Amino acid sequence: MNVIRTDGPWNAEGRAVCAAIGVFDGVHLGHQSILRRTMDDAGAANGIAAVITFDRHPNEVVAPERTPPLIYPLSKKLRALKEFGADAVRIIHFDKAFSQLAAEDFVRRLAAEAGNLKSICVGAGFTFGHRRQGNVELLRRLGAKLSFAVDGVGDVRLEGETVSSTRVRQTVREGRFDLAGRLLGRDYTLAGTVRRGAQLGRKLGFPTANVDVAGIVTPPTGVYAAEASVGGIRRCAAVNIGFRPTVETNAVTLHVEAHLVDFHEEIYGQEMELLFLRKLREEQKFASLDALKAQVEQDIAAARTAEKV
Repeated sequence: MNVIRTDGPWNAEGRAVCAAIGVFDGVHLGHQSILRRTMDDAGAANGIAAVITFDRHPNEVVAPERTPPLIYPLSKKLRALKEFGADAVRIIHFDKAFSQLAAEDFVRRLAAEAGNLKSICVGAGFTFGHRRQGNVELLRRLGAKLSFAVDGVGDVRLEGETVSSTRVRQTVREGRFDLAGRLLGRDYTLAGTVRRGAQLGRKLGFPTANVDVAGIVTPPTGVYAAEASVGGIRRCAAVNIGFRPTVETNAVTLHVEAHLVDFHEEIYGQEMELLFLRKLREEQKFASLDALKAQVEQDIAAARTAEKV
């Protein structure tokens, strides 16, 4: 999959380009309906199935107070798009200047960069451009002028409700991982980069990987049995999501810490994915570090034998 991060023409061969446009956070079943239509169009045209997306959620620039936590960091979203079969992804840097670009100017720039744009596929309610003045109707008017077709794909429903990134986030917050997976069309995993922490787990004899989840939606606090994947290696893991009340007072920063069973390699700077198997217990404050250590030993023993429910 070709990932394009720079402005300007990117289709040097002049092949037909069929593009899907959107944030695509989670690459869930609704997004997959759009992507599937795009790939069908590309197959018919013997062309490129391209995804046009952004390096951050647009609200981060235009409405920071309404920025939702992401389901996936960009790296995980790109992996999901590749696995689904996209040929190319054009990542647009979404900044203040881009947010002020008129809807028509955005489409014309997109067509110029693609070089041979044959179709655009979006959700039926898709809006874009400065003050969200663009919509499917505008795309169709511009398509008539610039010779590309437009598909506005309707919502996908599961269990009577629309599949959306908002709904996926809510299921994750509620710890309903099975439903989140069905909405996503794949197992839900929490992904983030391993950062150096305070080494508290190491001091207790149970080194943990501190997963950076800033800006990412997280499950409810508690201790979980999980499967951790990092650097092509999979290990069962005991994962604590919470505020470490035994060692911190009035903490406000949420921590995600994973102890990988029988694993001793340095993995700082690598991305880890956590597949949650079951919740072991709620996070709690212990009377002493020895009491905490004894409980962690039990958590690790439980994680060793956990299976996905």
